[in-house]
Amino acid sequence: MAQVVECIPNFSEGRRKEVIEAIVEPFRIAVGVRLLDYAPDPDHNRTVVTVAGDPENVLAAVFDAIRTATTLIDMETHTGEHPRMGATDVVPFVPVREIDMKECVDLARRLGSRVGEELGIPVYLYEAAATRPARTNLADIRKGQYEGWKTKINDPEWQPDFGPSELHPSAGATVVGARMPLVAFNVNLGTSDIRIANSIARAVRNISGGLRFVKALGIEMQDRGIVQVSMNLTDYTRTPIYRAMEMIRAEAKRYGVPTISSEVIGLAPAESLFDTAAYYLQLEGFSSSNVLENRLAE
Repeated sequence: MAQVVECIPNFSEGRRKEVIEAIVEPFRIAVGVRLLDYAPDPDHNRTVVTVAGDPENVLAAVFDAIRTATTLIDMETHTGEHPRMGATDVVPFVPVREIDMKECVDLARRLGSRVGEELGIPVYLYEAAATRPARTNLADIRKGQYEGWKTKINDPEWQPDFGPSELHPSAGATVVGARMPLVAFNVNLGTSDIRIANSIARAVRNISGGLRFVKALGIEMQDRGIVQVSMNLTDYTRTPIYRAMEMIRAEAKRYGVPTISSEVIGLAPAESLFDTAAYYLQLEGFSSSNVLENRLAE
């Protein structure tokens, strides 16, 4: 069977349709690459793209998309609710079929080297590709965001893995890495009070004593007049979607606030959704083999 790698580049543009389409175009025309999904978010001012295919072809298409984003996004004027430090903010490679994490790390490092040398963008490696423990966690790297990185990059501890030791004048910096699949899961709250979303995010995220394998922050959804708890579930097999949802509901009740909806950003592994369905329906003895499409694919 042929190798398949997934890549989920995040671009700091979620409002200008023509810019988003230009960034996505390299994935549409690349041979051996499938554009699986792209999800612009105007409040976050961010677009998450999901592609998969032959590793070398994916690598080339991602570089072309980063080059396009570099010419069309100006971080000096960029605003949005989601933390960010560059026009192409983060690029993770994820093993899917006949490819291991070591090979994904190699892809990340090759992409980072090329982005640094050819585009003049400082690149930091994270997760499995990290060159030192302090750079494993994306949140630690991105702390300070684009504005803070103008001085943070001068710290000897934060010299880039590739590229120049100064931010690109318009594209900032980029983080590239390799990781296992995660679920980007957001819960919308029936209030406009960002303090409540921030408090719930602190309660649910691992770093402040919440659920293991959960990263979370509060986000204002200004167009809708509500707030959101935005999460990454970094190991959905050990902290499933339903557990995060139930904890947010419990915390929201403390403030007299309802959870009004939730969303999955990009693509999610089927098992993460099957587990949640089984939990809420209280299904006995349910497994993925009970799913019609799975049996037909055997």
